[in-house]
Amino acid sequence: MGTSRCFRLAFLLGSVLMVLLIILYWDDMGALNLYPHDPHDLYPHDLYPHDPHPHPTSPSSPTPTKPPPRDTEEQATHKPPRTTEPDWPGEGTRATPKPPGEEHPLPQVTDSSELEGRWRGEEGKREEESVRQAEEEKREEEGRRQEERRRRISHMCSGNGTLEFPGKFRTFDQIPNRELNHLIVDDRHEIIYCYVPKVACTNWKRVMVVLSEGLLAPDGQPYRDPQALPPDLIHNSSLHLTFSKFWRRYGRLSRHLMRVKLQSYTKFLFVRDPFVRLISAFRNKFQQPNEDFYRQFGSVMLRRYGNESGTSRVPESAAEAFEAGIQPSFSEFVRYLLDPQTEQEQPFNEHWRQVYRLCHPCQIHYDFIGTLENLEDDSDQLLRILGLEDQIKFPPSNRNRTAASWERDWFAEVPAELRRKLYSLYEPDFELFGYPKPESLLHP
Repeated sequence: MGTSRCFRLAFLLGSVLMVLLIILYWDDMGALNLYPHDPHDLYPHDLYPHDPHPHPTSPSSPTPTKPPPRDTEEQATHKPPRTTEPDWPGEGTRATPKPPGEEHPLPQVTDSSELEGRWRGEEGKREEESVRQAEEEKREEEGRRQEERRRRISHMCSGNGTLEFPGKFRTFDQIPNRELNHLIVDDRHEIIYCYVPKVACTNWKRVMVVLSEGLLAPDGQPYRDPQALPPDLIHNSSLHLTFSKFWRRYGRLSRHLMRVKLQSYTKFLFVRDPFVRLISAFRNKFQQPNEDFYRQFGSVMLRRYGNESGTSRVPESAAEAFEAGIQPSFSEFVRYLLDPQTEQEQPFNEHWRQVYRLCHPCQIHYDFIGTLENLEDDSDQLLRILGLEDQIKFPPSNRNRTAASWERDWFAEVPAELRRKLYSLYEPDFELFGYPKPESLLHP
């Protein structure tokens, strides 16, 4: 019994020892499989997978070292990005690690069309910025120009202004109703426009009719396009609500309502070089058959001053006068304006009446003063200020416009003394609206 027990004990101890040896041996083998090779620890047959004759490893080559253990799950789902670079010709590629901080490089653009697209995009942005900056500078310049025009009028109308002219210091309430007939009111858009004949007033009247919706088209709807308005209706006074009509509509409240609207509405007018405006009026009214103007003014000029030009008989009608080649000259027109008898008979016609007498800039503080010389830009600016640039377009200007360069030719037949008297008659308009004194005409 003793021998049998010893044998069993020895067998049990041997079995335990054998199990321990197997465990140790298995652990060593598993450790070898748990640590994969680093990309840099490749043997020649790994470096040259396509070479049927791999280079032998030099005995002097350093023994590769294993990287520290890493989590196998992390390796499978979050492998660090690598870039491959050519080693030398014919050897394929070799994996190289990225420097620190460049684990997520920006995508490289290799397509020339994509490069061009990006360049064009940047160029477009620069152009847009340049256009925006130019537009801002233009708006600032426009604002400064308007401020200067308003400041000039304010100075001329104040006690500091040295130029005296009729009506300079009267109050608004002292202006007769009949002299307020050029102030057109649009209550829908809170606008007041003082129209000056021969200063784009036809087109601005078109705009005012469209804005007020005061005229219906054949389809029963208000006109929306200023150019579509019938030309023979543009100057129909019944289409426009003017201050002169307030008395009939509001009675004793008319002046109070005028003051309220003048204080809160946007007020504007357009002006022009006074001498050029006179030339334009003469061309339009006396150089083509116009029965009304011939009978009322042209025939008067011929009777008063025609003997100087050899006119013996004054035709009764414009048609007869034009057929006979008898027309008033520009010099006779100037004489008519300077003749004291003219104003004694009746006030100047609106086509040659001074702007300060039509629009009363010393009594009405205009928010915007445009000029015919800069008509397109000033009109666009005004519509933008009114917030109407998307609703209405200012009609194109007349290409047959009288040019300032024509002044010398037109005044060539007018004696210098009469030119200087004419300037004195229109000097307030020159000074109020900043037009230079025509020294070359006054002192030839």
